[in-house]
Amino acid sequence: MALLLLLSLPPSLFAAPTGSDYRIDSTTSEAMFRVRLFWLDKVNGEFTHVDGDVEQGPQPNSWVVNATIPVDSVAVPSTRMRQLLLAPSFFDVQHHPTIHFVSNPIAQGELAHGGTLTGYLTMRGITAPIQFAVEPVQCRHQVTTPCRIVLRGMVQRSTFGMTSDRFALSDSVDLNLNITLQPDTR
Repeated sequence: MALLLLLSLPPSLFAAPTGSDYRIDSTTSEAMFRVRLFWLDKVNGEFTHVDGDVEQGPQPNSWVVNATIPVDSVAVPSTRMRQLLLAPSFFDVQHHPTIHFVSNPIAQGELAHGGTLTGYLTMRGITAPIQFAVEPVQCRHQVTTPCRIVLRGMVQRSTFGMTSDRFALSDSVDLNLNITLQPDTR
C-alpha cells in the first residue's frame, strides 16, 4: 500500500517551539487507497476517518506525526468488496480495528519544501518501517488557519500478512492520506 499523508504547516509554526500541538481534523481528513485488480483495472477506496496529532519532535524545529485510521471506516464501490476487506483474510477488523502510523521526527524544512517522512505503520498487528515523499504545501501564515499535509508512499500487502487473492490483487497498494491540521486547543 502506498501512503499519502497531506501535511503542511504554516511557516509561522516553524518558529521556536511554543509547546502547542496540532490535531488531525477527523471530519475533513481521509485516506485513499488504490490496488490493481487482475493487472488490468484499479480498485479505489478510502478510509473516511483519520484521527491523531502532530507534535513537536525531540529536536528543535522538528515534528512527529501520529495518525490512527479505524478500519471500519473503509468505503469502496460495493458492499461485497467492503465485506471482503473487513474479513480475516484482509484487514481482520474484529482483531485489528485500527491502522496506526507514527513518524520519525521530520525537520520543518522538509515539511515546507518537500522531502521524506519515515516512520512505522502498524496494520493487522504487524509493524513495519515505511517511507513517504512529502509534498510541499503552502498555507497562510496565520496559526489559526487549517493546513494540509501531503505524503506519498507505497506498502506491500504481504508485509502485513494479507497474502490471499495474490493472483487477483496486486501486492502493492497505494494509500494516500489527505490530512487537515487544526491547532489543538484542548
